[in-house]
Amino acid sequence: MAVESRVTQEEIKKEPEKPIDREKTCPLLLRVFTTNNGRHHRMDEFSRGNVPSSELQIYTWMDATLKELTSLVKEVYPEARKKGTHFNFAIVFTDLKRPGYRVKEIGSTMSGRKGTDDSMTLQSQKFQIGDYLDIAITPPNRAPPTSGRMRPY
Repeated sequence: MAVESRVTQEEIKKEPEKPIDREKTCPLLLRVFTTNNGRHHRMDEFSRGNVPSSELQIYTWMDATLKELTSLVKEVYPEARKKGTHFNFAIVFTDLKRPGYRVKEIGSTMSGRKGTDDSMTLQSQKFQIGDYLDIAITPPNRAPPTSGRMRPY
């Protein structure tokens, strides 16, 4: 007797993220590269096995939020603890269609202020183990550069 599933593809896609049990799940190594000029690294800095020198290695889980990652970066860089410091996150990943890397901006946080992207997770942004995280840090006395997502009005 054949049994057929009644679960549709739409229902599978709408399924919420499953919580990760951090006690039972092994963390992943997240390779983070930071700049303090408000701009992301150029993609040619990731070419031919090279990476930027500003590497920070973090052991974390796929359910890590941008706010959680911000606090870990602030532990290492005391100057980023100032209220109003802006953190712009991007995933750097291998381009499967042509040689090299691509970048995808995923969100931003700010020291001392709640934001809409604070609870965004790596998992929700389709981060894959082996991708890099690039964080452009902008000090509070300089406005962050406008990206395609931000509008000046």
